[in-house]
Amino acid sequence: MKEISVSTNRKEELIDITRAVAKCIDEENFHDGICVIFTPHTTGAITINENADPDVKSDMIRGLSSVGIEDVRYDHSEGNSPAHIKSSLVGVSETVIIENGRLILGTWQGIYFCEFDGPRKRKVYVKMIGNS
Repeated sequence: MKEISVSTNRKEELIDITRAVAKCIDEENFHDGICVIFTPHTTGAITINENADPDVKSDMIRGLSSVGIEDVRYDHSEGNSPAHIKSSLVGVSETVIIENGRLILGTWQGIYFCEFDGPRKRKVYVKMIGNS
C-alpha cells in the first residue's frame, strides 16, 4: 500500500491526484489488477470525473452546495456537518482497473481528492491488488 499526501488550500476544492496514483503504480512495478484509492477522512472524498475543463471542478462544488444542506440546522458542534454529508454523497474511495502498468481511465477522466472542510493536510491510500 502507498500513501499520498494532499495539502488543500481552500474550504472546498477538488485536487487532481491522477499522476500521484499513477506514480504509486510505477513505483511498485505493478502490472495488472485493480487499485483502490481511499481517503480516511470524514470530510473528504475521492471521485473520478472530467479533468479536461477546469470549470468542472468548481461546478461540482457549486452543484453539491446547491442541494441545500448548508441551510439545515445541525446538532454537530464542529459546524462542519455539510462537509460530512458531502463526503458521504461522493464517497471515500474509487476502484480503477490497471492493465499493463497503466490506469484504465476514459480520455477525459481524472482521479480527484475532494476537500469539503479545508484547508487541511490529508492522506490518500492506494492499494494495488493483482499481479506485479
